[in-house]
Amino acid sequence: MRKLLLVLALACSFSLFGQPIDTVAMRSAIEMQLVTYPESTLQDVYKSFYQEHFGPGHIISDTASARRYLVRELSEMGKTQSPYFESTGSQGDYVRVYLSAVADSLITAEQLLDAFVRSANLWQEPAVSWMEKWETIVSIIQANKMEIEGFETDLPLLTEAARNSQAVHHSRRYNEAYHPHYRIVERGIFERELYPTLK
Repeated sequence: MRKLLLVLALACSFSLFGQPIDTVAMRSAIEMQLVTYPESTLQDVYKSFYQEHFGPGHIISDTASARRYLVRELSEMGKTQSPYFESTGSQGDYVRVYLSAVADSLITAEQLLDAFVRSANLWQEPAVSWMEKWETIVSIIQANKMEIEGFETDLPLLTEAARNSQAVHHSRRYNEAYHPHYRIVERGIFERELYPTLK
């Protein structure tokens, strides 16, 4: 218990690098995720904040393969009720742009791919480490007694993934319930180039 309070105290003030961590915004983002997507597991919370922290760079090997994958995903995704876009994590630095925006002809696949690839090139190392951010997220969930299915089972696995700055997929529960298809775009690029036709 003392350890939890210490972690919360550190999180609520400043990180080890002297940068504030906005725990109020983090808590709000976690609560919003669990309300909007009640089938979310801890893995899906991890993924949202990981995407905010690292941007899309961890999933782009080269533009040609990214284009092929996007075209294939568009042809296979079928009907979806997803929104056209939503923020990742709690800071809003990156946005999930759903392929439904392409399927509904609001933007083109090439526009989305170009924004996605350029977003990866804009990424810079955050001042706060991913492990520190993850520990803060876990502390917020525990301190506020947020109920997440499978939390105790998933926690050690995800904490080990966080130590290695490892990306994860959405959970099976989340995939089966929501069928997510999107690309991560840096907010500035999104607001200038995509948002005007999606709002």
